[in-house]
Amino acid sequence: MPQSNFKIIYFSLVIAFICLLFPWSGLALKLRPDFLLITIILWLIRAPNLCNIGTAWLAGLFVDIATGGIFGQYALAYTITAYCAVVYQKRLVLFNHTQQLLYVFFLLIISQVTLLILKAFSGQPLLSWAYFLPSITGVLLWRTAVALGLNTGGRARGT
Repeated sequence: MPQSNFKIIYFSLVIAFICLLFPWSGLALKLRPDFLLITIILWLIRAPNLCNIGTAWLAGLFVDIATGGIFGQYALAYTITAYCAVVYQKRLVLFNHTQQLLYVFFLLIISQVTLLILKAFSGQPLLSWAYFLPSITGVLLWRTAVALGLNTGGRARGT
């Protein structure tokens, strides 16, 4: 791929990281999707040779530093999610948009369940079902992006 595509990928990851750092509060904080993870999933599907599991791990470390939580929790969650995305990457481009939507939802849930397990081991109280709202808003964001013309490689049939 040309050098410009490399710059576009990492520029979009920086923008997603900045969106994650906005001062969210109240209901917006509970509904905020994981912009960085969604962007990583997109680039793992579109350009797996430029954005890979190592990129997900590094991005997770940046989120760990920015959030001030348990160091390594986001790095682990992003790495596991990226691994699951890479394993099915070649088949994923053959899915129609609805199937891709379900798969992205599954990937976002994997990340949140990983974080939930790590938080439980650290002694934090278990959270309610509202903890999974960012996965739902993340899928809605993905669907909106596809509807606006984002090419994820999915077949047009069955949308």
